[in-house]
Amino acid sequence: MSRTIKVLLAEDQSMVREALAALLGLEDDIEVVAQVARGDEVLAAAHAHQVDVALLDIEMPGATGIEATAQLQRELPELKVVVLTTFGRPGYLRSAMEAGAAAFLVKDAPAAQLAEAVRKVLAGERVIDPTLAAAALADGANPLTDREREVLRAAADGSTNAELAAALHLSQGTVRNYLSTAIQKLAVRNRAEAVRIAREKGWL
Repeated sequence: MSRTIKVLLAEDQSMVREALAALLGLEDDIEVVAQVARGDEVLAAAHAHQVDVALLDIEMPGATGIEATAQLQRELPELKVVVLTTFGRPGYLRSAMEAGAAAFLVKDAPAAQLAEAVRKVLAGERVIDPTLAAAALADGANPLTDREREVLRAAADGSTNAELAAALHLSQGTVRNYLSTAIQKLAVRNRAEAVRIAREKGWL
């Protein structure tokens, strides 16, 4: 008989987490041995329970699923990561794969598909939602630099250039240049539109 696959589930919404755990628990060869609600609790739980596969939500307090993926890959390279998201954003897919995820699925995928993804990644395969894969290819790579992303993220709350400069320890001119370049690259009219488009694509 094949051994049981030990799974860690990281999801900040308790109802979703419990539903996923219950669905996976119906599989004969899968056991959810740890559940956490924060991204910064993932690594310790993975160590403590010696899990085979980690199922990570993208948007969690403490650390994102993508940040947790990178951490797991550095410290536990044998562990396989499946990233789950409510948001089918192509940029998230690209970021997750670059961080070392073996699979990327949307949360409303059928339970059987999720269980199959767990088995496949453990066997060394990659599993990617086909619709998201096509969208990621169509969108291309994130055109924004790390600094442009940082300034756009900070600008999302409507801060002035002076406030952004103070918060990011940059000159106002530098902030203006980063924002202007980002607006140009995203082919939009202003910073609010740039933030919206970058978020929709999962580039921030």
